[in-house]
Amino acid sequence: MQTPLSDGRDQAPFHCEVEPRRDMVRVHPVGEVDLATAPEIEAQLGDLEAAGFKHLVLDLTDVSFLDSTGLRVILAWDARSRADGLSFSVVPGPPTVQRLFELTGVTERLTFVDG
Repeated sequence: MQTPLSDGRDQAPFHCEVEPRRDMVRVHPVGEVDLATAPEIEAQLGDLEAAGFKHLVLDLTDVSFLDSTGLRVILAWDARSRADGLSFSVVPGPPTVQRLFELTGVTERLTFVDG
């Protein structure tokens, strides 16, 4: 089911695209990342790590909203990557998404890369 936006357009339901490339994989969530959808991203990243990928890229370019649950997932994967010798990076999202990183003071902690 699609949810109407304030301007009358429909918002597509959340989904997560995965693009594997040799030893790197790009996880591209589309839609809102919140309490309901963040576990899907976390599970996807865990499955990809278990499959042997050592370089994980989380692409936030099509994330329309990111709450504290989504932020927690990102910070947990950042910490996990440092502890386990993985490479974890983030492609920045729209200004409203990036604002959460700025407000919480974690922009410098994370590795942001171009899409």
